[in-house]
Amino acid sequence: MRIAFFCFLFTLLIGMFVSAYFGLHYNDPFHTSSEKAIVAGASEENPPQNSPKLIPVLQESRSLASSFRPVKKPYALNLALSSAHAAVIVDADSGTTLYDHNADERRQVASLTKMLTALIIIERVKDLEEPVTIGDEIYLEGTRVGCPRTGFCNGERLHIGEQVSVRNLLRAMLMNSANDAATALGKHLGGTASGFAKIMNARVRELGLFDSHFCTPSGLETDGHETDCYSTAHDMAIITSEALKHPLLWEIMRSEKMTFTSIDGQYEHEIFNTDELLGQFPNLLGTKTGFTPLAGRSLLAAATNDHGKHPIVAIVLDDTARFDNIRSMFHWSYGAFEWQ
Repeated sequence: MRIAFFCFLFTLLIGMFVSAYFGLHYNDPFHTSSEKAIVAGASEENPPQNSPKLIPVLQESRSLASSFRPVKKPYALNLALSSAHAAVIVDADSGTTLYDHNADERRQVASLTKMLTALIIIERVKDLEEPVTIGDEIYLEGTRVGCPRTGFCNGERLHIGEQVSVRNLLRAMLMNSANDAATALGKHLGGTASGFAKIMNARVRELGLFDSHFCTPSGLETDGHETDCYSTAHDMAIITSEALKHPLLWEIMRSEKMTFTSIDGQYEHEIFNTDELLGQFPNLLGTKTGFTPLAGRSLLAAATNDHGKHPIVAIVLDDTARFDNIRSMFHWSYGAFEWQ
């Protein structure tokens, strides 16, 4: 009897040891111990059906690109922009949205399109001194080199056959919002304006944006197909955030005015910046204006806090008070949020 009891006790102890050992060294056949992840759409508190509770690990995503996240202060007031038909504020590093109003509504964005054109040019053209031959884009409407406003030309315009460097056309496009410069750049890279539009639309798909369709390098709507050309405040904010990776573009956008010459030195052109916030906002990285009768007055801008950190992007579409509202958006963002 005593021997049977000790055998039972020994067997029980061995069983407990084996259970404990394999419990501590269990390996999920689908996830190694260092690579377990939460299934998309699930969480630790709500694991997916018919699946064991998994240990979460950090996964690669835009929101994890920065170790700091904007967190709204407990008693911060809300922002109201009564004149903007659509608006958004995005933290450029984390992709976090601080404010949105109709941010996913498809609208015409006019010359804000040139931000995407500039992004593609800076990504694909390795030599910015490369010559571009000017063509019949000099007859486009709207702002052009030598014409700082629609219907008002007070400077030397571009000439058919003239050669200008990519760098100087970027300056004319971003500072003066010159439609001829934007189109010349697009044709230089894409063969035709419509060929470049295909590149534009492929690039935004790479960025994961599916509410945008661009028709021209300049942002001018195509006659008879005006409503086929659109984007959203949110999509433009993501494009602008991507462009922040290229400091040269923002250096150009902060320039007040400049003069450049054709490659042969025959023609000299003076351009001015359309940004009314230059010199008024010390931490401004740059802005891009946009206007067509269909799109209304729009503006994109980027700025940092007083320490030159935590860049944010602000967009307003069809807003008659665009410059005042952008200024308010920056002040509100850095007052209502702290980065943790």
